[in-house]
Amino acid sequence: MKKYLLLFIITVFVMSCSKKVEVKGKIAGSSPLERIEFVEASGVATLPLVNIGLDKSGNFTGSFDAPKDGMYVINYAGRQNLIYLEGGQKLEISGNAMTFPNEFVVTGDAKKNNDFLQASQKFLGEYGSKINIQQLMSGDEKTFLKGAQKIEADINKNVDDLAQKNNPGKGILEWKKNDVKVTILNLLANYEMAKRQMSGNPSFKVSKSFQDYETKLEANKDLMVKTIPLYRQYLLVKLSPDFQKFAEAKTKGKTDVTTSEVFAQFLKDRKEISQTAKDYLLAFVVAQDIHPGAPAKNTEKIKKIIDTDITDASVKADLVKMQVAINGLKVGEAAPEASLVKADGKSYQLSENKGKPYMLFFYASWNPYISEATVPVLKEVVNFYKSKMNFVFVNVDDTKDQFVKTSSALLKGIPGNNVYGEKGLESDIAKKYGVYGFKLPCFIIVDKDGKIASRSFVNLGEQEVVTILDKLTGLSAPRVEPNMQQMQQGMQMDPSAQPVNPQPAPTK
Repeated sequence: MKKYLLLFIITVFVMSCSKKVEVKGKIAGSSPLERIEFVEASGVATLPLVNIGLDKSGNFTGSFDAPKDGMYVINYAGRQNLIYLEGGQKLEISGNAMTFPNEFVVTGDAKKNNDFLQASQKFLGEYGSKINIQQLMSGDEKTFLKGAQKIEADINKNVDDLAQKNNPGKGILEWKKNDVKVTILNLLANYEMAKRQMSGNPSFKVSKSFQDYETKLEANKDLMVKTIPLYRQYLLVKLSPDFQKFAEAKTKGKTDVTTSEVFAQFLKDRKEISQTAKDYLLAFVVAQDIHPGAPAKNTEKIKKIIDTDITDASVKADLVKMQVAINGLKVGEAAPEASLVKADGKSYQLSENKGKPYMLFFYASWNPYISEATVPVLKEVVNFYKSKMNFVFVNVDDTKDQFVKTSSALLKGIPGNNVYGEKGLESDIAKKYGVYGFKLPCFIIVDKDGKIASRSFVNLGEQEVVTILDKLTGLSAPRVEPNMQQMQQGMQMDPSAQPVNPQPAPTK
């Protein structure tokens, strides 16, 4: 009996610690081409945790691992809003395509917390419209502090009133209290900056009363830096004058130094800043230095900073994912094998291409650029290079049935291997190659030895793509003057084509 009791206790514990959030709902009037994404709002990398499709009636269902209990961003149709979620919850959400996610209704486990959140956001909108911030900022320090303290008291009173009415969980109530403090801290930082500029004195200092108020608001520094990005912004604003002086001295006469390198050096001597804050602040700066087309040398510098200067494992992991998503896998490393299946159900291995270079083309039916812009250019590229390399068309639709329909309709007659990553954007191959909805269509080139030969591209018409393909195949694609490329939309990529034909047109 004791044995079974122990198993029961373990099961309950595992269930209670689940990070999985189950999502289902309906967006009335939605298009099947629209998608819903959830992003961790307090994370250092704004990568979607899940990308969920809707059916023709606007119904959707999915799940994702919530890294932590807290605030998340819902993305839909180019719009976004905040929602508070906890691991283990079943989220039921509904709305109208015209206003979602600016407006939505939550039922299920997340109802109380989000009723509280929506009510507090509504109050802030109405309250903020009644405050003359310009007048407050232009006043003397004593008047300003009195006004800031009144704003804090008014918002906190509303928070307490809404907590009584909606009975939210402890986590969101604590977050909201800290959010109020961060709002006031940013107000104080802007006031101090404005006064410093008006005085013309770089060494301008606020009074002790001002500093004491800031110190009181920052009682939970490490918690705020972990959960509220706006607090990170506040800290960066406060550090900005000192950092500018430091950067000018360190970068004088240098042209190849990244901001991340300089900021990492700057933080090392700031003993008043906790390691937790250093990790999150440096991660924010590092994220700005991760962008498409970054030189390989800079990418390696950033990777080293992530490895050596950031200690928090979750922050480190998020930045690594972001770097792969934006820049692609490291050129020269072995292309990861992944689980793929053909339309007939047979498995497919990328290693089947070994001995010949190949291009991976990731796509999905709900991406609006595929049929209009990508496929015509892809067809010309394949026809030109097919004698010297292979092409693997990887579909990441939600179901295998949709893959079969899409591949048959879009890629019919184009030589290549049509394969499917089961579970779409949640598939093994999408995760290994850093493929997300915002990166579709996506192209990655692999050499004959099965090693990554390029960063990931979203534009097949980039000159870098043609250069790499020419190098790997020994062929030479036609070239034209830049002004001719703007006048024509395609490229007659045939080995016998005349040099006046343009390069592939951009896909976006």
